[in-house]
Amino acid sequence: METAPRLYDAVLAEHLANHRQMAFVSGPRQVGKTTTCRRHADEYRNWDNLDDRQLMLSGPAELARRLGVHRLSEAVPVALFDELHKFPRWKMFLKGVYDTYADRLRIVVTGSSRLDVYRRGGDSLMGRYFSYRMHPFSVAEIVSRELPDPERVVRPPGTVDAPDFGALWLHGGYPEPFLKRDIRFSRRWRSLRLRQLVREDVRDLTQVQHLDQLEVLVQRLGRGSARQLVYDRLARDVRVSVETARRWVAALCDFHLGFLVRPWFRNVSRSLRKEPKWYLRDWADIEDVGDKAETFVACHLLKAVDGWNDLGLGRFDLGYLRDKEKREVDFVVVRDGEPWFLAEVKHRAGAMGPSLRYFQEQIGAPFAFQVVVDAEAVDADCFAAPGPPLVVPARTLLSQLL
Repeated sequence: METAPRLYDAVLAEHLANHRQMAFVSGPRQVGKTTTCRRHADEYRNWDNLDDRQLMLSGPAELARRLGVHRLSEAVPVALFDELHKFPRWKMFLKGVYDTYADRLRIVVTGSSRLDVYRRGGDSLMGRYFSYRMHPFSVAEIVSRELPDPERVVRPPGTVDAPDFGALWLHGGYPEPFLKRDIRFSRRWRSLRLRQLVREDVRDLTQVQHLDQLEVLVQRLGRGSARQLVYDRLARDVRVSVETARRWVAALCDFHLGFLVRPWFRNVSRSLRKEPKWYLRDWADIEDVGDKAETFVACHLLKAVDGWNDLGLGRFDLGYLRDKEKREVDFVVVRDGEPWFLAEVKHRAGAMGPSLRYFQEQIGAPFAFQVVVDAEAVDADCFAAPGPPLVVPARTLLSQLL
């Protein structure tokens, strides 16, 4: 598996074969962006390399000459720019290269998770790129690296080997710890990554001054995955204002420490007024097995929703359901504005709660699943036919996503 291609190899190959727009590949630190993208590039230029930096500063014409865009070739060359967002005028640079050479050059841009944040700063590149969000390994990606069928979206069920599933559960889906499968290495890798994220990424971009308090917030969030995020309580714990707590959580989401899942209502404004649930992007260190199981499934659902959106397969959203009587379902996946399937997560098999059936009837979702993480796979399609709630193994359902 160490040399096997990733799902995102197929995503990039499809993009480069069919689109002239630039490909912006973003995602968490150490998720494998550069490694994957370099397999598709004829030329690799990294802003952190002084020679490459000097070349990029010399302007599009000199760069094009060095890339050989004026020479006849069998295929359009592909240039990969890494860490380019550190160049203050990176958007103007890319605009100049693209507008002049788009017919003779394909461009891929990647870097740290900051690329997402910087990209939102203006629309000078609007229409000139498609963005792709890269995620760690998942059950479906272990089973197959093929792109989904555009008509059906979900895959046929596949079988993940027990050692692979165990490694995914224990070490997480980030390539290095997942492939190495050494618990001591995984712990050290995770500790270093978290320290770099807090003390380098967040500090450098957001100019947060109170790093000690930010680290308290990170510790608090690390213990609160799969829980509702109450900003008032969080602000009191960290000794900051509610607005500061909201801003810091937003920054940590930007840098992929975790993500928010909001309650779903047909009225979007109602959803924004309610407290979201918080999930870590890396489930490996979560101590509570129930919270870990829910986070595990949440990360898989987010990867699927982001991927389906990026591939243009529809408009997908991820939310959760909760009413005034405190009935709750962990997740609802919405497709083109309509509820598609519900998912309630359990670590071990048990009685099906009434909320799943109640909410399915209330909102009219065709599918509802009680997802059991500690259950053997079944060779059957979870999406074969709409119907009442089903108890399904996580290994089966998640193999049908991305």
